[in-house]
Amino acid sequence: MSPLRLSTIFMSATLATAMLSGAAVSAQNVTPANRNALVLQGELQMLENRLRRQQYQQQQQQFRAQDREVAPQRPDVPQMKPTCQLRRSGSRFISICR
Repeated sequence: MSPLRLSTIFMSATLATAMLSGAAVSAQNVTPANRNALVLQGELQMLENRLRRQQYQQQQQQFRAQDREVAPQRPDVPQMKPTCQLRRSGSRFISICR
């Protein structure tokens, strides 16, 4: 590789590393004012999660109660009885139903 190409790759890598480390440092920089907001945000998220869990549990209890309810009885539907005939075949009888 040419020296110009190597120096370009080296400078690009150095610049990328510097930008990534700068972003990581700025992401971890918490001031006292920001910390209170972050704590409040965390507490709010915990309360929301707790509320969602309670709602889910209540919903599941309602579903279980619905499942425990007695199912309505099936209506009595008249059925046609098949017309069967017994025919003798040798020493046995064969049932022919239509």
